[in-house]
Amino acid sequence: MSAPERIPPRSVTPLPDAAELLARGELTVRGRIREASNAALYCTVGHDGREAACVYKPVAGERPLWDFPDGTLAQREVAAYEVSEATGWGLVPPTVLRDGPYGEGMCQLWIDPVPESDLLALVDGEEPGPGWRAIGFAEVGEGRTALLVHADDERLRRLAVLDAVINNADRKGGHLLPGDQGRLYGIDHGVTFHVENKLRTLLWGWAGERLTEEAVDVLEALRKALAAGGALTARLEPLITGAEIEATRARVGALLAAGTHPEPGGEWPAIPWPPV
Repeated sequence: MSAPERIPPRSVTPLPDAAELLARGELTVRGRIREASNAALYCTVGHDGREAACVYKPVAGERPLWDFPDGTLAQREVAAYEVSEATGWGLVPPTVLRDGPYGEGMCQLWIDPVPESDLLALVDGEEPGPGWRAIGFAEVGEGRTALLVHADDERLRRLAVLDAVINNADRKGGHLLPGDQGRLYGIDHGVTFHVENKLRTLLWGWAGERLTEEAVDVLEALRKALAAGGALTARLEPLITGAEIEATRARVGALLAAGTHPEPGGEWPAIPWPPV
């Protein structure tokens, strides 16, 4: 997503303090992000001499979806952040649920992407080549097709695991934001945590392959945190339904039982459209 003219912050906000700033600071709307399908406002949030840019998505600006309950997308975005934090990977920018100028909504730290090598590419031929993972073939015009690939990047692999846990139905290329210090963030998690399998993503490059030892350790920790009375369960209960929490537990258990990255199931389009 792109922003209107940037309002320079008065000081740099360290990520560990960002959630508190987002929750307690005064929210000022600076402009609208027009590419977003739901109302998304570019804002600044300031408190106690600190200021940062953020995205505010009021519940009142959500468009109804046929397969998700009305007025729940903001909570799902916050729930995705909570799960990301529980993994220790920090793949979702700090995100809170708060009141704002247009009512309750999701407020997320703005991430300015830094230039780096591409995470996605189109290549000729039937094999992705070194350093890349195949997604599938795409039409590129004039009857030609090319192979769509993503980078063989450990950060993307972690994100693929997170998406499988939260059942992300819309992992597009434009939702991948390289941050500073080599970090990678995923954004736009409004269509997550459905009780039915709706995983739709560009990150199929590891489909069917063994999970890394790190991923298994993280999933084991998630299983404990998602138990009845667990710390993560307590944080998710105000955000999603009991059935959705139980479905999340089941997905974690299924990943551990299989020991592999999920594969497309065929009951739901595997790749979002448009893919970027």
